[in-house]
Amino acid sequence: MKIPTTLKHKPVIVSEDYERIDGRNAYDSDAKGLSLGLAQWNDRGKLEISAKVWRFTGEKWSRQSEELPLHRVIDLAILICRSTLHFREAYQYEKMYDPEKPVIDRIGLQGDAMTVAVCTDNPMIEGDIKLFRQVLSNDDELIGERLSTLSKLLKEMGY
Repeated sequence: MKIPTTLKHKPVIVSEDYERIDGRNAYDSDAKGLSLGLAQWNDRGKLEISAKVWRFTGEKWSRQSEELPLHRVIDLAILICRSTLHFREAYQYEKMYDPEKPVIDRIGLQGDAMTVAVCTDNPMIEGDIKLFRQVLSNDDELIGERLSTLSKLLKEMGY
C-alpha cells in the first residue's frame, strides 16, 4: 500500500507493504508502512526527522499511526536490547528480578543516563513479568532476526 504524501508527516524514505513482515501480525496487520521523513511538528527554522508507523483501518489512515523522533526510536531499541539481555539471566531470580534492586541498568546518554528498571509500581508485576518473559521467549526468532540484522548494519556503519 502506498504511504500518503499529502499529510503533515513528509515521507522521504519508505518501507511500504510493511504488513507482510509485521512480526506475528504478518499479512494481517493494519500497519501498512514505515517511513522516515520530516516531522509533522516541525516549526519554522527547526527541523526534525521522525519515524512513522502508518496504520490503515481498511477505510482510512488511522489516527493511531505513530510518529517518533529518531532518537526515541533508537532509545526504544536500546531498551529492547537491555531488557532482552536481562531476561537471558532472569531465571536466576525467583521473581525474574531482584526485588531489592529493581534497577536493571543505567545507560549513559547525553551526560545523564537512561534508567532501565522493573516497574514495581505495577500491582500485577509478578504475573506480568512472567508473561513478558514468556512472550519474549516465544518471539525470540522474530526479535533475534531483527537484532542480528541491526547488529550487522551497525557494524557496517562502524559502530
